[in-house]
Amino acid sequence: MNQSSTSIPAVGVDAAHAPGRFSPVAGAPELSTLLERAREISGGFLKPHAQLTEESRRVSQEATALFRDAGFFRLMQPAQFGGYEYGFSAFADIISELGRGCPSSAWGCSLGAVHQWLIGTFPAQAQEDVWGKTSDAIVCGSYAPTIKAEAVAGGYVVSGRWHWASNIDNSQWAMIGVQFAPDDETPVPHAGFLLVPREEWSVHDDWFTSGQAGTGSKAVDIQTPTFVPGYRKLTFAQASSNVPPGAALNTNPIYRIPFLSALPVCLVSPILGAAQGALDEFLAVAGTRVTRGAVAGGGSRLAEFFPVQSRVAEAAAMVDAARLLINRDLAEVESRAAAGQEIDVDTRIRNRLDHAFAARLARDAINAIFDNTGGNGLALSQPIQRLWRDGNAIAKHISLNWDAVSSMAGQHLLGLEPKGQY
Repeated sequence: MNQSSTSIPAVGVDAAHAPGRFSPVAGAPELSTLLERAREISGGFLKPHAQLTEESRRVSQEATALFRDAGFFRLMQPAQFGGYEYGFSAFADIISELGRGCPSSAWGCSLGAVHQWLIGTFPAQAQEDVWGKTSDAIVCGSYAPTIKAEAVAGGYVVSGRWHWASNIDNSQWAMIGVQFAPDDETPVPHAGFLLVPREEWSVHDDWFTSGQAGTGSKAVDIQTPTFVPGYRKLTFAQASSNVPPGAALNTNPIYRIPFLSALPVCLVSPILGAAQGALDEFLAVAGTRVTRGAVAGGGSRLAEFFPVQSRVAEAAAMVDAARLLINRDLAEVESRAAAGQEIDVDTRIRNRLDHAFAARLARDAINAIFDNTGGNGLALSQPIQRLWRDGNAIAKHISLNWDAVSSMAGQHLLGLEPKGQY
């Protein structure tokens, strides 16, 4: 592989006017309206209820109803099922706004909303199964293909337990990762997703964590071998292609974006919001808070300390840089898809690198702020400590793991075969 084929792609797209920030659907709310709704929900409901959400270990029914009424689950849903068909750029704007108030609740909305896009790439009958009875249905997911699907006439039989299905309590369907045996279409073992309705699985409550506790990322439990029709299948290869099965039905170019080049922003957006929320919170108290001092040195305003000033500036720069990276990358893939251009390997790997690096920047911004909160910042009633725990938990997600993603990008830049998911 020569150097020209492994360089970081140049970008000349205006992110503010990215195709994904505009809906092609008549009557869809303007993005400015959706953002205003997100701000109201974030500050008016999510933030005041963040501690209760954490203690409940799930996204509340009330928050889910607010998200639904605001149209967030319709954001990327196909128009034929009542969706607005916005792209990832608008999605990232809204989810990061929600993350300022409560990263756990934002995470639940994020997965529910982005799965509407992913279901839009499944075969047509699968989409009809999910949304035919109610277009309000949302889907939780457990991606890791750790369990084998047994091929039978007309489909597959599955049983087992799938972990980390975020927002499972509010979901009507589950998308489970499985391993498929070789078949006529793919002559080697391969991985992918199957869709299973709520009546065919139960919730196994194993979500007890120090961060992101409110996401309710419990397990999908299928104890009895269960049949899944073959048309409810999407392979990872199909999802990673520029022409997945659903592209024949949903012609908006957003459904031709390979999923790993953009979908991980559903993980990055909540931590971008968490970092901004931590900065907001610190700025609100730093101007009035006066240090006590253990023995001496009390009575000084926190905002007057040089290290505090420097860390605040550093955090603001990191949040800004992370957001710029994500906005740039999304604008590019949306513009390429709109122009009918292939999303090439260079771009896919660059985007994966930026997903992990943006999450790292956001985490470091939160850490810089938390390091200056003092003893009072440890109280469970203080928002910054929760944002700190949630942000560090998000940054540990395997899809954002810096060592794994950066080594894959480094391999590609060095002309080696990249080992990883892109």
